[in-house]
Amino acid sequence: MRDDLSLEQRLEAMLTVALEPISAEELADVAEADAAQVTAVLRDLRTQYIEEKRGFQLAELASGWVMQSSPDVAQWVTRFANRDVSHRLSSAALETLAIIAYRQPISRAQITALRGVNVDGVVRLLEQRGYIDEVGRAPGPGQSILYGTTELFLDRMGLASLLELPPIEDFLVPLETAQALVAEMNSVSDDLDGA
Repeated sequence: MRDDLSLEQRLEAMLTVALEPISAEELADVAEADAAQVTAVLRDLRTQYIEEKRGFQLAELASGWVMQSSPDVAQWVTRFANRDVSHRLSSAALETLAIIAYRQPISRAQITALRGVNVDGVVRLLEQRGYIDEVGRAPGPGQSILYGTTELFLDRMGLASLLELPPIEDFLVPLETAQALVAEMNSVSDDLDGA
């Protein structure tokens, strides 16, 4: 084993071949270094990659560090990844996953009420793919299973925690627009009643 390799080189090499995020502690153990030192080196590397405008970056996710493509090259990565789209989620699955992410812990019945359609199959799919998991039981009669997102979900979304989810308000229609739509619908309803 060569001793003249820098900690930076060792960490880069390990992260390049890692199939999933690795914690600083795990990297430190393999690299024979201190976890705090590993974290400092990784943060320096992350800054260096950003400054050099590399096609990849280091990201600190919920379950550890990972080497991933830079957002600057997203269109090229998307083109490459879309060559085989068999594992993509349907819009129904994405809607259900969004509801769980923002409302967790949540039961199937609550998701069904929000979506307006039965979600049993979609919930099973999301559970099989590892994006959601059972996080508890609802109090009261029936004690429904409550679902929440997993670390895999955070990792795939490029998030360190749920606190990094964009505010739900960013996806809602502005209040003024909603009020104008209601007023317009009431006007149409009044016109139909008068006819």
